[in-house]
Amino acid sequence: MIMPTSQSESEAPAPYDFDGPSTAAFPTRVMVEPTEVCDLACIHCPHPHFKRSPQYHGLALDPELNAKLVDEVRLQGQGCLQQLRYGGNGEPLTHPRLFDMLDYASQQAGSGVTITLATNGRLLTPEHTERLLASRIQIVDISLDAFSPATYARIRVGGDLNVTRQNVLHLIEHARAAGATLQIVVSYVEQILNHLETADFEAFWHDAGADHIVVRRLQSCSGAKRELARQRRHLNAQQPRRPCLYPWQSIVLNAIGHLAFCPTDWARRSVLADYRTTTIHDLWQGTHYQSLRRAHLDDDYADHPFCGQCPDWVATNWPHLSPTHTALPLPTNSRPACLPTAQRNDLPPAPSPLCPCPAGHRRSDPESRPTGGSLSFTHTTS
Repeated sequence: MIMPTSQSESEAPAPYDFDGPSTAAFPTRVMVEPTEVCDLACIHCPHPHFKRSPQYHGLALDPELNAKLVDEVRLQGQGCLQQLRYGGNGEPLTHPRLFDMLDYASQQAGSGVTITLATNGRLLTPEHTERLLASRIQIVDISLDAFSPATYARIRVGGDLNVTRQNVLHLIEHARAAGATLQIVVSYVEQILNHLETADFEAFWHDAGADHIVVRRLQSCSGAKRELARQRRHLNAQQPRRPCLYPWQSIVLNAIGHLAFCPTDWARRSVLADYRTTTIHDLWQGTHYQSLRRAHLDDDYADHPFCGQCPDWVATNWPHLSPTHTALPLPTNSRPACLPTAQRNDLPPAPSPLCPCPAGHRRSDPESRPTGGSLSFTHTTS
């Protein structure tokens, strides 16, 4: 395996290697994809195209594989794994046994592991709210992407903001009444259709009692959104390429039961092995990841063309480096008022080593902080 470069005490740390929160023994972040099925067709998401592709099978993860993963985390990942996130290329709440899997993870993963559920909130019924609170996971991240019902309907095709917003408000109310420690995150991918609503979105959810409000940058999903990928490659040409963080941080268990190295792969081109026949521990320390890390360090992707074509490496933030990300442009005629224009589009996001997506955040990310810790937001909404 690739180990940190040996150095004397006077030498600077290797710029890209296992350092800080990442470890050579086990990933610091594991994503579990409960299902390929989604109940919406969001315009910034590759799922509508993915659903028509040969890679799509409408599968749901076998709960036995989830149990195997959680057991491995408890036995091999203690002291290394920081985040176990349920999300990915589908809507987790469509899985009929999701809450059984979350219960097992919460009870068996061990201390020090933050368990997160990412959902669009459409199916977060009162019954599901009760199961979610009973599971005692630490974070739920609900993607909303709009303030007005009209904008929501254009971005999150097939959804109704009046329904989803009420689901989230019900969750907040019941979590507070129960004294639950669950951190409730509402998130928002800023894009052309919604950028005039960002300030209203933030103000509304601040007043409603959301624990965290995360505004994410629009990205190409590892090249799956082709026009965004073209724009990103044009911007990337202005700076030298550096390694992506994921080979030193993350692994994904997809709904098929395969292990993959990229959490934004919609083409199934980052699959490394069938989890039924291997372990995360062995794969993380084996030749697949060695070769992948070496390709990123050498900037030679001849044997890893999926990484070679991906333009989103620039948005994965190494914790020891200043981020260099430049946002894809939004229209300049009218900007949201809660941050200056320069902060919205010219400055990079704050580093977030545990972020599940390459987008970067312009708000503090709760998953990069201890559960229950306070956050310092980029702005105030008081």
